[in-house]
Amino acid sequence: MFDRFEAALLAIAWTLLVAINPSPAMAQLFETKAKQAYLIEAETGSVLFAKNEDDLIPPASLAKLMTMELVFDAIVSGRLSPEDTFEVSENAWRTGGAVSGTSTMFAEIHSSVSLQDLMQGVIVQSGNDACIVIAEGMAGSEAVFADMMNERARALGLTKSNFANATGLPHPDARVTMKELVLLARYIQQTYPQFYPLYAQEDFTWNGINQRNRNPLLSANIGVDGLKTGYTDESGYAIVSSIERKGRRLFLAMSGMSSLKERAEESRKMLEWGLRSFEKKQLFSNGEIVGNASVYGGAQSSITLKAKGPIDIFVPITNADRLKARIIYDWPLNAPVEEGDAVGTLNVWIGDTLSQQTPLFAAETVDKGPLHRRAFDAAKELILFWL
Repeated sequence: MFDRFEAALLAIAWTLLVAINPSPAMAQLFETKAKQAYLIEAETGSVLFAKNEDDLIPPASLAKLMTMELVFDAIVSGRLSPEDTFEVSENAWRTGGAVSGTSTMFAEIHSSVSLQDLMQGVIVQSGNDACIVIAEGMAGSEAVFADMMNERARALGLTKSNFANATGLPHPDARVTMKELVLLARYIQQTYPQFYPLYAQEDFTWNGINQRNRNPLLSANIGVDGLKTGYTDESGYAIVSSIERKGRRLFLAMSGMSSLKERAEESRKMLEWGLRSFEKKQLFSNGEIVGNASVYGGAQSSITLKAKGPIDIFVPITNADRLKARIIYDWPLNAPVEEGDAVGTLNVWIGDTLSQQTPLFAAETVDKGPLHRRAFDAAKELILFWL
């Protein structure tokens, strides 16, 4: 009886410890001048670096990632074709065209442009006119298109970011986080392989004007193949980037840098560090038991947990001791529990960064216990609650 009571106390202490202080305060494994940054490994989703990743900041041209996701989705679903043409309205020309003083494709007013060319205008040239032409062509107005962007963002799991226009031009309601931009970039690369190469296109000519891709890392020949840069007076220079080398891909979002040079240097350093300083490790094989959770009112006092498949993670090569793991589940876990029920998560920290969260499921069935066991567990639960 004491063993079960002690186990319950330990379960409570464990859950509270994780909720209040998931890991000891530790210095980051890497330092950057960026005010916000988020770096992940693509295959496992392991978070390699995080700094103020949930800060809401103006998106600038990084918002164009969301604009293009809507376009890609519409093409894949058959609602649009790259050969479709859209008219350049006066609003698009004045707000984002040659007279606007912002990044532009230089599309002529009242001309018709194919969606394929508009996509290159957005991705390669960061053309605000191209964004507005697309928004008006797909939704009738940029305001309605912005609503579509937010609806789509929520569907993709972007719960904090808010888009107010297709361009990323300054707007008080437009805010994004580095974490959610990385999740969006990863989704685009994995879901639309037929369109992703556009982000590595080095230049594009329209209306007789050739413009080079604004991503400073594309020409560095280090494996970078996307995605977008941005700048606002409020948040400084920003970038969302991806690198692939020897079968390993990373996604990075950074903001708050002071110059074009600093943005290029800081993003390159972090990507190189991420590739160089981590290695893939298997924490648990397919079907392997990860741990246990206490069960109340059941035929047995605990249940074994496992993931749906192996659990792999990228860990620091030289600081493996900074890897911490905890099983998190809602206490008390009441019987009956069916095999396959979602029970909790395995949370893994690298230093003070929550690197990976893997859902855990019941590896067996625990039926309701006899009346005397349920009564005992209920009394014990009440006592532990007051403790």
